[in-house]
Amino acid sequence: MLLCASMLVLAGCGDKESVVKTAETEGVTVDVGGLKYQVQVSRFLNPNDIEDAYYLRGLPAGTDLDPGKDAVWFAVFIRVKNESGETLTPTTQFKVSDTEGNTFDPVVLDEKQNPFIYLPQPLEHAHVLPDANTPPGSGPIQGSMILFKIDAPSLQNRPLVLTIGEGEDAATVDLDL
Repeated sequence: MLLCASMLVLAGCGDKESVVKTAETEGVTVDVGGLKYQVQVSRFLNPNDIEDAYYLRGLPAGTDLDPGKDAVWFAVFIRVKNESGETLTPTTQFKVSDTEGNTFDPVVLDEKQNPFIYLPQPLEHAHVLPDANTPPGSGPIQGSMILFKIDAPSLQNRPLVLTIGEGEDAATVDLDL
């Protein structure tokens, strides 16, 4: 009898069908378009640092590596997993916003010059972006990079929030600074 009661309690725990649309910190998985998105880490990039200079490769023509005193380069490294039974393509819709309503769109980088950038491609069931056999998937972060140029004053208007997707299906993640 005790065994049956224990089984009922365990069966009621861990609803695998629940959908998460808001994360108050990085590392929490959110659901968008049938896919699971997880911010691995977000951080400022220093163009004078050797590692960070690699992440900044492929900036649009005429863009200076130094964002200037009024802005910062801010990278969000993300991982996407398909747990559905069908092939799905990850979203291309991302934005960062502050508490004052300022929003920032991703900087488009040249994929031929930068292997770390987020490039959505169809994912079959149980597949992950980035693939483990790619530089972003095999590196220490294990996430693809989405780059933003953030106005320095917005750094005081925290939390900065990453919106993934758009409309009613969008999810948000509070970014750690």
